[in-house]
Amino acid sequence: MKVILTGNEAVARGAWEAGCHVAAAYPGTPSTEILENVSTYREMYSEWSPNEKVALEVASGASMAGARAMCAMKHVGLNVAADPLFTMSYIGVNGGLVIVDADDPGLFSSQNEQDNRWYALHAKLPMLEPSDSQECLDFMKAAFDISEQFDTPVLLRLTTRICHSKGVVRTGERTERPVRAYNRNPAKNAMLPAFAKAKHYMVEKRLEEMRSFAESSPLNYIEMNEGAKIGVVANGVGFQYAMEALGDRASYLKIGFTWPFPRKLVREFAAKVETLWVVEENDPFMEQEIRAMGIPCSGKDVLPLVDELSQALVAKAVLGTEPGPGTETGIMPPNRPPLLCPGCPHRGLLFLLSGKKDVVVTGDIGCYGLGSMPPLNVGESTICMGAGFSAAIGFQKALEKAGKDRKVFGILGDSTFFHSGITGLIDAVVNKSRGVFVILDNRITAMTGQQHNPGTGVTLMGEETAALDIPKLCEACGVKSGNIHVVDPYDLKAAKKAVDLAMAADETTVIVTNRPCALIKDVQRARSDLFCTIDHEKCVVCGACLNLGCPAITKKDGRIVIDPVPCNGCGLCVQICPKQAISREGELHD
Repeated sequence: MKVILTGNEAVARGAWEAGCHVAAAYPGTPSTEILENVSTYREMYSEWSPNEKVALEVASGASMAGARAMCAMKHVGLNVAADPLFTMSYIGVNGGLVIVDADDPGLFSSQNEQDNRWYALHAKLPMLEPSDSQECLDFMKAAFDISEQFDTPVLLRLTTRICHSKGVVRTGERTERPVRAYNRNPAKNAMLPAFAKAKHYMVEKRLEEMRSFAESSPLNYIEMNEGAKIGVVANGVGFQYAMEALGDRASYLKIGFTWPFPRKLVREFAAKVETLWVVEENDPFMEQEIRAMGIPCSGKDVLPLVDELSQALVAKAVLGTEPGPGTETGIMPPNRPPLLCPGCPHRGLLFLLSGKKDVVVTGDIGCYGLGSMPPLNVGESTICMGAGFSAAIGFQKALEKAGKDRKVFGILGDSTFFHSGITGLIDAVVNKSRGVFVILDNRITAMTGQQHNPGTGVTLMGEETAALDIPKLCEACGVKSGNIHVVDPYDLKAAKKAVDLAMAADETTVIVTNRPCALIKDVQRARSDLFCTIDHEKCVVCGACLNLGCPAITKKDGRIVIDPVPCNGCGLCVQICPKQAISREGELHD
């Protein structure tokens, strides 16, 4: 059967066809849709884990017990999961274990642009890199077989364009795999130093066996074009760019089994061409290997180290040609600065903190990170998930050392709190931080597309479950109940009172804002008839409402205008208008 699938959809389908039993992930662009699609295949158990480390550990436990298992995450998520990753390389598998890593060249949705191919080298794991949706399906199936053949986890590395581009895919049926028998074996599975030392020798031996396997793997192949003097070694989406840019003017060594690197195959290919180019995004991973072999080649001396490649960049580098003119429409794309959505529940508290000279705000990964943009300008830092709390502790301690009387507010969301914020809060309590720790609870993992988390009461598979109580968790972490303030962020008066109390407190304080994301379908449905309107006879165009940064409020032809279509009547603008010129209209539905 032929269907059109994204790379993420094809990975999910490949896991299903391979007889995978267990899948776990934490959502993160560009990998999110993998587990969302896995959850539609009911033969597999699937879950959103609290973070990527837990996801890999869940998959590892399932693999040890004999099930085929997978986990998926974006590139920075593999940093979180690095601890079990390196140890599982020593332990190996029982049932096949595949770790899907989605890198983000161009950092469209990420805080950095790391190249995770280096993880394969350092963890001594095999790595496969598909170039299109069909290969995503096929390589996923191959990865499970390689995992069980060589007793090793396998990395399947994708990039944003592979994850989200669509292509024609020939699908197959599921091959049912019985869960393998489990026999207790501490020497294999319990990495105490004595066992781990012996395992390291086995890992090195396995690496050499896999290197021989990679040389003859059909995932790597040579495609010669008669008369072509240029040779291109390429992988992933770089192979697609090279093929489109150079066509039959070059011959190709397509690398799908990237690590261990197939050195003999590269030597064979290099001997057949006059000039050798390496086309790969970001770091010179393959190029470095080829140069270390003493083979002259071109690559990152011409092609950029940062951002995505393109057909035009490859053509200019290899052929020296400029891309042809595109179609001119005469239409400029609209300016779309990154802003919080109309009715976003984060806006109220961020607005109250904006402009406070005696406050420092450390931010985190999530929608609230957009608060660092004008006009709110709230947020001094964004490091990684959970650092909104942890960095706040250090920042507060440093200010105290400097004798500066400023309050630090650490901010993160509900999903991030469960991911890695709890440990930071424990640190704050135990080490007597005077900071304020804000949990913006919008009842969903919003930035990655409305995924459930431990606070929503629903699993990835749609089952009702426990919804963890954030204020009670904070109290269990040691925060005094009188220092935990739960407020509705749409109520600016109540939110301001909580901020004032937190500012005055001399010990660890928590503010929890409790209002669901405005884009949740049930929320949209309930507020579909609500909107705010301006009485232009009262309005003096002071611009106070513009300071909210709400996309529904604009200044046009010298007047303040509220667009009723995106507006959902949150009422923040009503509360801050000094002339009572704004009112809320419509009806809130049950």
